[in-house]
Amino acid sequence: MRIKYIVALSMLAGMAVGAFAVQTLHAQAKSPVYMIGLNEVTDADRYSNEYLRPAQASIKAHGGVYVAAGPGTLIEGTLPKEGVFILRWDSMEALKAWRESSDYVAAHQIGIRYAKFNIVAVRGVNQ
Repeated sequence: MRIKYIVALSMLAGMAVGAFAVQTLHAQAKSPVYMIGLNEVTDADRYSNEYLRPAQASIKAHGGVYVAAGPGTLIEGTLPKEGVFILRWDSMEALKAWRESSDYVAAHQIGIRYAKFNIVAVRGVNQ
């Protein structure tokens, strides 16, 4: 009789460990979110000197990572004269939290004086 309880408890413990492992693997498999910017800068000096430093500091502080930045190579369509940038975020929630943070909101208020922001976010795909 005692062996039946041990086997039953072992099976329950195994199921609990398995469920935890599946949840952990599922959480790790979530795709990142990429933010692509094609900003039309009207005053490059002020944009660089007044906006970029605080904006980049807030991105770093909130977990964003630059994946690419610089002049883009036009393949088709139109492209602003200024550079293109791509940021990676862990989730859409992380991106939104950064956009709504007080440090970025303050930087953005400066940035809109010197550029028109064209930004899109897209979820990464799991291969």
